[in-house]
Amino acid sequence: MDAAKNALAAKGNPTPALDARLLLQQAAGLGHETLIADPQRPVAPEAAARFREFLERRLAGEPVARILGEREFYGRAFRITPATLDPRPDTETLIEATLSFMPREDACRIIDLGTGSGIIGVTLLAERPEARAVMTDISADALAVAQDNARRHGVLARARFAEGSWFAGTEGPFDLVLSNPPYIPQAILQTLAPEVRNFDPESALVAGADGLQAYREIAKVAGPHLAPDGRVIVEIGEGQALDIEHIFKTSGFAPAGRWQDLARHVRCLGFSHA
Repeated sequence: MDAAKNALAAKGNPTPALDARLLLQQAAGLGHETLIADPQRPVAPEAAARFREFLERRLAGEPVARILGEREFYGRAFRITPATLDPRPDTETLIEATLSFMPREDACRIIDLGTGSGIIGVTLLAERPEARAVMTDISADALAVAQDNARRHGVLARARFAEGSWFAGTEGPFDLVLSNPPYIPQAILQTLAPEVRNFDPESALVAGADGLQAYREIAKVAGPHLAPDGRVIVEIGEGQALDIEHIFKTSGFAPAGRWQDLARHVRCLGFSHA
């Protein structure tokens, strides 16, 4: 274990002890409490071999969540695969913003565009037991992961999944139209951290030359799918707020909120019918 921590630290890993512990737990099938209670517990040869493989992948830059196949988000564990984005903590800002519009005990119909692993739709269904959700994605593999996560968290009966671009194969109106779309300009891709550019699907990151193409597409088609008093809420990249507000205004929407992440950057924008 110490050798693993030292190897990770030598690679500049900011949390070598945590990464090594999580990888050992996965490799050996041990819980956190068991490992803490008996840190000298012998590890079977096959578990040691898996641990070495995991360490080699981590030393090569693969994120721990990718190796584990799981990411914690909003207090729940979600399965992720190479077909899905690795969820970021910033997206919890979108959850908080959306929950402020969702009744606790009344029905609410939402659509999660480009759902990926399903973290947005599944989390909101878990938080609001009367809500129903449609989750869409152009990737059948991603939708399979989202469906698995919905099953894992007991919300599958209130979820529907549609393969296609944005609203394709769905019927509105929806009280809330939600999306964390790709918003990275093409030219910026190679400047991203290796853990992002080498392991997240490019289609979930890049949206045209300026990073705004997904917002143009959503704004153009969202109107007829939104209930009269509904809201569109989208996650955005740093510094994109004014451009995206202009895009939605020209498509007949009015600004209906800004929400900041923990770093005080505007992370989500809301829109309503003008």
